[in-house]
Amino acid sequence: MKRLVAVLVSGLLIGVLAAHAKLPPPPAKSDAEKAAEAEKAAAAKAKDAAELTKAQDRAVANYKKNKGVSMAPEKK
Repeated sequence: MKRLVAVLVSGLLIGVLAAHAKLPPPPAKSDAEKAAEAEKAAAAKAKDAAELTKAQDRAVANYKKNKGVSMAPEKK
């Protein structure tokens, strides 16, 4: 029983020490890597905006189709 407790305590101690260990900082990025990352982020943002616009257009078209709303001016 004492051996089991000793193993559990030592495992807990090792786990606590490992959790507080510091990782080395990542290497600094070059200007080319920074530019490529910025370009990739801009392309992803543009793609997301285009997809959002398409989805909004589909939602509006679906709403108008199912609710019978037309864009034509009303006749009096």
